[in-house]
Amino acid sequence: MKEKKIKTNALRILDKQKIEYEIHTYEWSEGTSSGLGVAEKLPELADRIFKTIVLKGKTKNLHVCVIPGAAHLDLKKVAKACGEKNIELLPLSELEKNTGYIRGGCSPVGMKKKYDTFFDESALKFEKIIVSAGKRGLQMEVDTHKLIEVTDGKVADLLSETEGIF
Repeated sequence: MKEKKIKTNALRILDKQKIEYEIHTYEWSEGTSSGLGVAEKLPELADRIFKTIVLKGKTKNLHVCVIPGAAHLDLKKVAKACGEKNIELLPLSELEKNTGYIRGGCSPVGMKKKYDTFFDESALKFEKIIVSAGKRGLQMEVDTHKLIEVTDGKVADLLSETEGIF
């Protein structure tokens, strides 16, 4: 009997673009919705697990940031990269309506609309990084450059030197 493959919008897009990926699953709980929580469930992959954060600029445009799971955003650096005067986290109540994804299952690939997407420059240290596949408990490991390409992403310094936001 053939095992049923899980397909999310993000995975369908990668399939369509013929981009290879590897799936990693874990038992999702409220405590694992953060990048650190996922890293605890997949410790052997922890340094390559990146989280997806959606922000709203002063212009009301949405922007997507992909950063290491244990890192914090520097909102001034993010605003500069996005060309915004200032920027803040998208309220959780607006996440699904705007992206099609829920907290803990937000992928940089396959959102309802194509938003400006920024990858922290630290992603380039890795041949492959791991991001949400668009469903809680489901991560996809993808070639870093192909992931940046499929999202029309840009690379920038987004991280706070000290404790920052998220």
